[in-house]
Amino acid sequence: MSTQAVSSTSPAPATGRSEWLEGPGPGLVEGTVGGLLREQAAAHPDTVALVATRHDGSAGRWTYAELLDEASRVAGTLLELAGPGGHVAIWAPNVAEWTIVQYAAGLAGVVLVALNPALRPGELEYALTLSRSTVLLHADRVRDHDLTGVVADVVPRVAGLAHVVSLSDTDRLHGTPLDGGSPDMPERSAPDAPAMMQFTSGTTGRPKGVLLAHRSLLNNARLTMYTAEARDGAVAVAPLPTFHTAGCVISTLGPAVLGGTVVLIERFEPGAVLDAMHDERATILMSVPTVLGAVLHEARRRDGQAPALDTVLVGAATVPGSMITAVRETFGAFVHNLYGQTELSPVLSLTRRSDTADDLVRSVGRPLPHTGARIVDPATGDVVPLGTVGEVCARGYNQMLCYYDDPGATAATVDDEGWVHTGDLGSMDDRGMITLTGRLKELIIRGGENIAPAEIEVALAEHPAVAASAVVGLPDPTWGEIVAAAVVTHEPQEPGFTDELAAHCLERLTPYKVPVRWFLVDELPMTPSGKVQKFVLRDQLDA
Repeated sequence: MSTQAVSSTSPAPATGRSEWLEGPGPGLVEGTVGGLLREQAAAHPDTVALVATRHDGSAGRWTYAELLDEASRVAGTLLELAGPGGHVAIWAPNVAEWTIVQYAAGLAGVVLVALNPALRPGELEYALTLSRSTVLLHADRVRDHDLTGVVADVVPRVAGLAHVVSLSDTDRLHGTPLDGGSPDMPERSAPDAPAMMQFTSGTTGRPKGVLLAHRSLLNNARLTMYTAEARDGAVAVAPLPTFHTAGCVISTLGPAVLGGTVVLIERFEPGAVLDAMHDERATILMSVPTVLGAVLHEARRRDGQAPALDTVLVGAATVPGSMITAVRETFGAFVHNLYGQTELSPVLSLTRRSDTADDLVRSVGRPLPHTGARIVDPATGDVVPLGTVGEVCARGYNQMLCYYDDPGATAATVDDEGWVHTGDLGSMDDRGMITLTGRLKELIIRGGENIAPAEIEVALAEHPAVAASAVVGLPDPTWGEIVAAAVVTHEPQEPGFTDELAAHCLERLTPYKVPVRWFLVDELPMTPSGKVQKFVLRDQLDA
């Protein structure tokens, strides 16, 4: 992989404006996801690259050479079924096949469409249709969710979906190795070509397909590891879901750029994570605050010495100071608070080891190298003075290619100067440190999952007894936020009606989106123009 020259642009906001312009760092690499695996298989053929559970429940370990060999076999199948540039959807939990397919898609030059295994039938049909997937790879079951049954129901309604393959059908999945599985096989993708489609929720309700390039994913993983000062050969325990960029980019490609190992946790249990940390002599833990808090609690509950860590990467919400202190005392690790979103592949900023204790608690750090950030007035788009709250915007190699097949949404998010408007509110100091203060968007973030209130409100509107509804997030010590719904009904309802509403939503929505707090109200607070004042409603419900 070739590298570009390091940016010479001064990073400091020297003019009093809240703007950080592409700070220095190692040169950007021009490579692909498949190329990364080939390169590491050549450099570290006998190093363990992946520790994971297969779909059949068996444990597995793959060296880089073995991972390349298996990925090349799956790549042959994907190229046969989808053709160059085709869209291949994967619907599965954190099993080894997910990572194998991710690399296989990179080798084959097809676009991987990442699907949440908790999707309900309507959600799956929507995602497959929007993404124009021609191939679906799926697990048979996730806990009590019968994926095979859902697939049988949904697939006939999805135009253009030509091939469906179960991950348990290993004979069908493993075809003729692409170019014999040779480490010097030719590239079938370009660095700026689409590598993956991720789904993100927005305030309009239905998820949008975010198209991300190889170059963006590869460099974001690399520069996140560089900024966190992760060591070559690091072993990372990865309990975050692979269908998110945090799981399949930072958790998976991050260790790979270091020539290290990813230990994939299929089903998050604090004890399983601790065991993996100990057994694999892990040095890095990927997490969100809810995951980190649960692992920390389990470590304190157990007798004996907690496993040692060097680095903890945590995102989705700011980490309390007490948790940072407890992690350092328990595991000896430095906690890096990071911030980003799917549209940014995903990391924008990260705290450094040289930051002060106050910085670690109050901020999400400075932007990664080669990444610009600014704070703008949401009304005018003008860059605001240092210390002033506005909308966080970002620009750089890591930004999305587009919202797939949605130029209107893309134009609404990426302005004429190429800045991605995150919808998050924050401020910047004279060192480029970003402090988040809230969100312009109405997303609810529950345990690291983004939830669009409008999607739930659409589902509630389908119930004949519901006249109006508004969904908001309420603070929660465990999840960060929980989903709450205020509902106006046409007629007074009997006790137990909210259970009926919950069941109604569960038929249409992924379980974590279903409200857990219900409020039957006579009216919703409205603006003069007829819009629900959600900040007023949130305060009312929280009280």
